Amino acid sequence: MADLYIGLMSGTSLDGVDGVLCEFGTDAAGLRVLAHAHRAFDSAAAGELMALNTSGADELHRAAIAGNALATVYAGVVADVLLQARVEASRVKAIGAHGQTVRHRPGEFDGVGYTLQLNSPALLAELSGIDVVADFRSRDVTAGGQGAPLVPAFHRSVFGRPGETVAVLNLGGIANITALLADGRTLGFDCGPANALMDHWCALHRGQPFDRDGAWAAAGRVDAALLARMQAEAFFAKAPPKSTGRDLFNPAWLQAMLAAGTHKASAVDVQATLAELTAWSASQAIVEHAPGASRVLVCGGGALNGNLMRLIASHLPSATVRPTDDQGLPPLEVEAAAFAWLAKAFVDRRPGNLTAVTGAAGPRILGALYPA
Repeated sequence: MADLYIGLMSGTSLDGVDGVLCEFGTDAAGLRVLAHAHRAFDSAAAGELMALNTSGADELHRAAIAGNALATVYAGVVADVLLQARVEASRVKAIGAHGQTVRHRPGEFDGVGYTLQLNSPALLAELSGIDVVADFRSRDVTAGGQGAPLVPAFHRSVFGRPGETVAVLNLGGIANITALLADGRTLGFDCGPANALMDHWCALHRGQPFDRDGAWAAAGRVDAALLARMQAEAFFAKAPPKSTGRDLFNPAWLQAMLAAGTHKASAVDVQATLAELTAWSASQAIVEHAPGASRVLVCGGGALNGNLMRLIASHLPSATVRPTDDQGLPPLEVEAAAFAWLAKAFVDRRPGNLTAVTGAAGPRILGALYPA
C-alpha cells in the first residue's frame, strides 16, 4: 500500500510556505504529488524572520515566538493540502518540516559550527495531529558536513537517468546545483545568490517583493565593473563541498560591493547585474561539475523568472534549460516534495545525506521525530 507524507518548505526567499501531499511506492520511487498549497508570509512575519538572520535585542525570545508563528502557518498549509486531496490526517505517516534557516555556519567557531532553522515541530504535531520530522540538517553538520544541500539524493531518485548527465538547478533565495552524472555519481552544492539579493533590491527601489518575470532587470544593463567585483567574492572560487546563505549574501554584502566602485550604478543596472551574477555563477558551476549535461532542470521561484532563465540558457548553449514541469514536478513543488522524501527516509531509517555532496564523515539518518 502506498505511503502518504507531507513536505513543507519555507526557503531563504522568505515569500512563504509551500506544502505538498505526496504518495510514495514501497521503495520511495515514483512519487506522486496529490496536492500543493502555498501560504504567503505577511509583511510583519517576513520582516521578523529576515531580522532574525542577524543578532538583535531579545533574539532568543523573538526566535521562539517566530517559530510558533511559523508552525501555525505550516499547520494551515497541512490543512489546505489535506482538504484539496480529501485525505484524513490519520492516513499521513509523517510531515517533513524544514523550518526557516536564520543562521548557517557549519564547521566554524569550535570546529563543529551549527545550522539553525526556526520551527516549533512540537506545536505543529499538536495542531496537525500528525507525526512531524524536523531538524534535518544538524545531524550532517555534527558529522563534519555542510548540512546542505540535502536535496541531491531526492533529485537522483526522481530526475536521474542512467547513462545521462543531468543538472538540477534550484533558484530559491540561494542557488544550488545537483550534478547527476552519467556514471551514477551525484554531486551538489550551493553556488551563489539567486532571488535573495534581487528581491531585496527590487523591494528597496520599486516597492515590490520581487521582479516579476525579471522585467526590471531586463530593462537595465550589466555594470561590468560591479559584476567583476562581485565575481571576485572568495566563495565562488571555493571548491565544494560548500554551502552559503544570508550569512554571506545579504544587503550588507551588496552595499559593500556598491561602495567599492568609483562610480554609482543606476538601480536598474544593479538589478541587471545581480541577475547576471546568478546566471554566471550557476552556469559556471554546471560547466565545471556537470560537464556535458544535456539537460538543466530548473526549480524554485527563479524558474518563473523569464529573464533569468534566458540568461542561464545563453551561458549554456549546448544544454536544454527548462523548468522541472517537463518532468512532471512543477518548480514550486520540488523542494517541499524533497522534505516529504526526507521524512520518509527518516521513518524508514535510511540515510538522507550524500557524503560526496555535504562532506560528512558518513551516511546519517537525518531528522528528529515529534510524535502526534
